[in-house]
Amino acid sequence: MKKIGLLPRIIIAIGLGILIGMIAPDKLVRLFATFNSLFGNFLGFVIPLIIIGFIAPGIGSLGRGAGKLLGWTAAIAYISTIGAGLLAFFTAKTLYPSLLSNLSLTEFADPEKALAKAFFSIEMTPIMGVMSALLISFIIGIGVAAIKGDTLLKIVNDFRDIVQLLIEKVIIPLLPVHIFGIFANMTKAGQVGPILSVFAKVFVMIIALHLLYLLFQYMVAGSVQQKNPLKMLKTMSPAYFTALGTQSSAATIPVTLKNAKKIVKKERVADFATPLLATIHLSGSTITLVSCAMAVMFMQGQSYSFVTFFPFILMLGITMVAAPGVPGGAVMAAIGLLESMLGFGPSMTALMIALYLAQDSFGTACNVTGDGAITAIIDRINKKDSSEEVKAVEAV
Repeated sequence: MKKIGLLPRIIIAIGLGILIGMIAPDKLVRLFATFNSLFGNFLGFVIPLIIIGFIAPGIGSLGRGAGKLLGWTAAIAYISTIGAGLLAFFTAKTLYPSLLSNLSLTEFADPEKALAKAFFSIEMTPIMGVMSALLISFIIGIGVAAIKGDTLLKIVNDFRDIVQLLIEKVIIPLLPVHIFGIFANMTKAGQVGPILSVFAKVFVMIIALHLLYLLFQYMVAGSVQQKNPLKMLKTMSPAYFTALGTQSSAATIPVTLKNAKKIVKKERVADFATPLLATIHLSGSTITLVSCAMAVMFMQGQSYSFVTFFPFILMLGITMVAAPGVPGGAVMAAIGLLESMLGFGPSMTALMIALYLAQDSFGTACNVTGDGAITAIIDRINKKDSSEEVKAVEAV
């Protein structure tokens, strides 16, 4: 029997949640709210572990290897990710006041008062705060890269595998149940109609931004390679459609690599850059996270400014490094930042997860397709560096 993917499960969970919320008695909705409370507290407990598990081995591994080529790849990937976040911010800031103008902000001003309460709650205090986890991750990751500590790198890699297993086997399977409970609760409270309207409008805007940013990336890549950017983009299209199905940058690497080699002059550059970019270049995911976060804040009637979001975008580019190749990995890595930097509460976080996962496959598709453009740029930089080295040798 074919396994149902995460996106269909999320859609089913939302639909069932709305249906049950319309007919279920208050006590049944409170039972769902109890599960949501327990799951939300557990998620809060594991967030520092997720941050350490992703960032420390990602930075530690990133600091090894191909010298200048590695530096260029990491720098351009980070700039591309930040650029995507800024595009999303300014677009959302411009469009949301009119795009979402039919919403009554008072409906969302304090959703906690309208939602059904849990029967009981169990406190699950995290072992450390989000900022402490980030600092520890940076110290360990940079330290491992500096001392070239194979033993410690193996330990943090093993810890990453444990965290990834936790996400794959516990958090991701339970997310549809969590989202089901949230939507049942919101339907009972009479809030679900405007929220679904937001889902539809934000979804369309995000997909449009993905395609526009891919076109921009390939215009840059085409100019440096002196190739037709649309033909390059067409060559990479199999990676886009493969990622729609896998919802994983890592799982799409073979297809991405195969097609990236067709748009570069040196295949060894693609062999190096493509697997690396699959873990450090997340332009599509960043567009989605920023757009969804601003939509949730808009629904809550909260203000957002460039001063607030720019540090958040900068941190996203680091926090999502080496996010696991599983659906929802990016939003799991970003939850700590959403709560610590943007002040998200449990209801806002649940809405954010639902919004993000509803189009996770499109964000991943944008990520991997953009990897081809950056690989082409790195190929050109590598050719230029090689030419300069040859000239230097000839001069001697």
